[in-house]
Amino acid sequence: MVEPQADGIAARTAVVDSPARDQAHGPLLTNASDGVLVRVRTLLPEFTGALQRVAEQVLEDPAAASRATIVELAERSGTSPATITRFCRALGFDGYADLRLGIAAETGRARSAGWTVDIGREIQPSDPLERVLGQIMAADTRAMHDTASLLDLTEVDRAAAAIAAAQRVNIFGASGSALVGEEMQFSLHRIGVPAWAWTDVHNGLASAALSRQGDVALGISHSGETGETIELLAEASSRGATTIALTSFPQSPLAELADIVLVTATQATTFRPDALSARHPQLVVLDLLYVAVAQRTHERSNAAFQRTAQAVHGHKAAKDGAAPL
Repeated sequence: MVEPQADGIAARTAVVDSPARDQAHGPLLTNASDGVLVRVRTLLPEFTGALQRVAEQVLEDPAAASRATIVELAERSGTSPATITRFCRALGFDGYADLRLGIAAETGRARSAGWTVDIGREIQPSDPLERVLGQIMAADTRAMHDTASLLDLTEVDRAAAAIAAAQRVNIFGASGSALVGEEMQFSLHRIGVPAWAWTDVHNGLASAALSRQGDVALGISHSGETGETIELLAEASSRGATTIALTSFPQSPLAELADIVLVTATQATTFRPDALSARHPQLVVLDLLYVAVAQRTHERSNAAFQRTAQAVHGHKAAKDGAAPL
């Protein structure tokens, strides 16, 4: 079988045969025995030609891929056994047998946990809400698990240390990512961390330009390609701020710019494409980061939380004590 010449990985990420990133950004992928399918989904945009076809075939029917021989998978994806071998190495496996075992183990765990229920099925206008709820829950549960597999806790710890010591934390995001950023700003604000969430580019640039050494800038973008967020993070970085990226693509422009990269996974469903389905995994990672900051600043955070809770207590008491209608 003769394959097209376009067999490999996109030019900006051509070196993917090793699962390790450069030391400045930490590991790109998790251990080869964990999170096989999420790593395939993460690298899919970077693959081109035949490697991309193999990845799509594996994601389309992981159970079948785990049972197929190397020749069978090559035929189904319209490639060759040599391409399957390159695909395995790009994921960090020594050979095809290891890839099959990894996929089989992951699909087995998913079946046991009920994550595969309705995942990938299109939601129909006539579907009852019970079925829609099951599909959403299955997709979100899988996305949470995949995010946990991808997340580098060393990077989370580095981010928490930087935020805990910062005089100022700027949070940048657009659209849905802006809403997630505002949640993080609210959480940090309640424990006395000076944080601002910026959605307006002009105001965000002004704040980023005032960044100093020791400040932190957090950029949130599912794709890692949102121009405004990249510009804001770059400005803060140029002023000496420590930069953190929260994205689903560890080799995106936003991730390449950041000092610290936190990676999320998504599981799209009908009416909820990747950018929307990224919201819950993003919130989970930021909740973890917030708790890690609170742990590092326990006494200060606890005192601030008590004061802020007391400040609003009177309003809550007045509402709770209101006479019933």
